[in-house]
Amino acid sequence: MAEIGIAEFIHQFMYDYDSRHVGKDLFRAKEHEEDIVIVNEMTKEEIPVSLKAYGDGPLQLSTDKDAKMFPTLCKYGSAITERKTIKEILQSEAFLPLDSVNVMPLIYREDKKECNIMVFDFDKMKSQTSTILRIDEGFKYDEDSRQIVPGKGRTHPIYMFLDREGRYICEVRYGGATANALQRGFWTHTKNAVNYFESLTNGWISYEHNLTLVHLFRLALNSTEGGHKNANIILQTDIDNLKQKLTKE
Repeated sequence: MAEIGIAEFIHQFMYDYDSRHVGKDLFRAKEHEEDIVIVNEMTKEEIPVSLKAYGDGPLQLSTDKDAKMFPTLCKYGSAITERKTIKEILQSEAFLPLDSVNVMPLIYREDKKECNIMVFDFDKMKSQTSTILRIDEGFKYDEDSRQIVPGKGRTHPIYMFLDREGRYICEVRYGGATANALQRGFWTHTKNAVNYFESLTNGWISYEHNLTLVHLFRLALNSTEGGHKNANIILQTDIDNLKQKLTKE
């Protein structure tokens, strides 16, 4: 629903741009990890965008569908500290897809009914990564001591990216064949890596449940196509009136 809604928002309100929802039926065959494609109608450039909705915490930025990132890091050992080597890794074929990832995550705090559209700064990550550490199963990284210590909960190893102060930036999770979607790919953490995000909503904004919209969905799912067409006319008229109002303002 969010993918369809965002695509329509761009179509209706972003002048000189259009968009299309690529559809889940194409998911496994897509070149990128996009959910929608934004089209610059002036230059005809197409921008693939991946939309995500996650709670405030771990956030997957790339699935690493070819499982190349983790094996590549393994070739360099368990503690990678030379800036030249880190740059070489980030410019390698395994990490090249990160240059074309456009992720727009909607992060929410359900208990507080707050949300935030936060975009991860890949360029900042690349320039400020100072150390890449392997954290094996049964261990964790302690930022206070900057040491790897015993810890519970981890069943697969990761490579953690740290800045000069030893603070968390992001991680690459285990990429083997037995790993599931939550145990592989390129991840970060919205709480622990807050300095590497830019908010498009200028911070957290509150929201409430729109029961009227829920009722609309209920009716739409149980009505005919003819009813949908009549409703579309009413809704489009309302959007046109809103666009005229925004133009005057």
